[in-house]
Amino acid sequence: MGRYSARHMRSLILIGHGSHLNGESATAVYRYADLIRERGLYDEVVEGYWKEEPSLRQVLRTTSSTDVTVIPMFISEGYFTEVVIPRELGLGHQGPVPPGGVARVIGGRTVRYTLPYGVHPSMTDVILARAREALPDFSAQDTALIVLGHGTTRNENSNKVIYRAADLIRESGQFAQVQALFLDEEPKVGTWPEVISAPRVVVVPFFASEGWHTLETIPEDMGLTGEVTAFPENPHGAQTVYYAKPVGTHPAVADVILHLAQEASGALAQDGDVERGHEQAWQTVLSRARRGLRIGEVMITPDSGVYELRHALDEGRPGAELRTLVTPEGVRDTIRKDDGGEHRPVHTLRNAPRGWRAVLSEEDLRRAVHYAYPAVVEETYAHTCHALRATPWPTTARRQTGIYAKVQKATPEQVEHVAHDVCTSCLRTRLWAGEKLTHTFLDGVPGGIPCAEACTVLVAEVREEVSGKRGEKAGHAH
Repeated sequence: MGRYSARHMRSLILIGHGSHLNGESATAVYRYADLIRERGLYDEVVEGYWKEEPSLRQVLRTTSSTDVTVIPMFISEGYFTEVVIPRELGLGHQGPVPPGGVARVIGGRTVRYTLPYGVHPSMTDVILARAREALPDFSAQDTALIVLGHGTTRNENSNKVIYRAADLIRESGQFAQVQALFLDEEPKVGTWPEVISAPRVVVVPFFASEGWHTLETIPEDMGLTGEVTAFPENPHGAQTVYYAKPVGTHPAVADVILHLAQEASGALAQDGDVERGHEQAWQTVLSRARRGLRIGEVMITPDSGVYELRHALDEGRPGAELRTLVTPEGVRDTIRKDDGGEHRPVHTLRNAPRGWRAVLSEEDLRRAVHYAYPAVVEETYAHTCHALRATPWPTTARRQTGIYAKVQKATPEQVEHVAHDVCTSCLRTRLWAGEKLTHTFLDGVPGGIPCAEACTVLVAEVREEVSGKRGEKAGHAH
């Protein structure tokens, strides 16, 4: 294997849902990636998303190693972890994931796919940690614990993890009572005064992130006014409720993720290596960057062994007028919103924010460019090597399931009508629609970026078009 095999190389991918509309959805995944990256146990930690970039279809291409472990950042098993993620990654697996995960070889990479972190037994420790923060002196004499889940009628697995956690903690004897309650199924959270008799009650939401449910609906359903709420006249007498933060935002989840990765099927195989195509793509970009390079709206300028990144429209502006960033994460957090503060789920749209400059080492440059334009380097290089296969719209449409299955009914005219609105403001060239791209940013054409498959934003808009709702939105917009 030559000079590349001096040590075992490993990549870790964290998969989040992401959102077209709300940038907060991806924040928890980013934070855990940062925590794990700091520990230095993996050569790289990469994030991938269903509704943001890099997409599930792109993310494997962005890993630099041939040894890849994929962790779904979800609280419970269900349709998404059992059907959608395996399908989009090309795992050739559907249905429940076995305890040790699933291992496949995909495009020369060994890919291990695990259960979601929420089902790991050590999550009970995270529940207890949250309970202890809310009420440090909880006791088996006078304290009840409510493990609060979302619940759903769509997938029977989603409540299993809540019941299992409640059972394990009940068996430990640390509380007078332990009760699983749910937002969307029986027994519902609003019934807590009838089922809980202890005078002190700790409520721990088994949710992945802080959001609408944890901040609004749960307090409303329970009658809470803050972190501590007194109920002097409940059916079982006076009770005080202590409301904890959701389990999914606790730093200890990083340990749970690492446990899952270490237990993954075949995780001890010592065959990880540099992925050659990925490395060649980046070496090509770095050799261009050493002479100065523009990718899309971002200019890269070499300067005494470091590199400056800035918006091309800020060319010539004195550095003192721009906000200076010194880490790839700074670039990531800046580039995720446009100048109006709106979320940017697709980074190749021509709306990158202005007013910043990043000064970075060559090592950090790679990650910063990845954050600015996820998967663009790898896909563009593959295109120049005639190794990027375009996926025509009908194939993308056939892969859609659930509420998106109706895009299969879209006529070519409807798809083109939506694409005219969505794709004309994007830098990419639609190879999936038969367009040709002869020169790329590697040839000095900044906007030369291939689009191998319709993005999830386009799929969502086509669904609106087929449903007849898109015209309504357009009508309101105009």
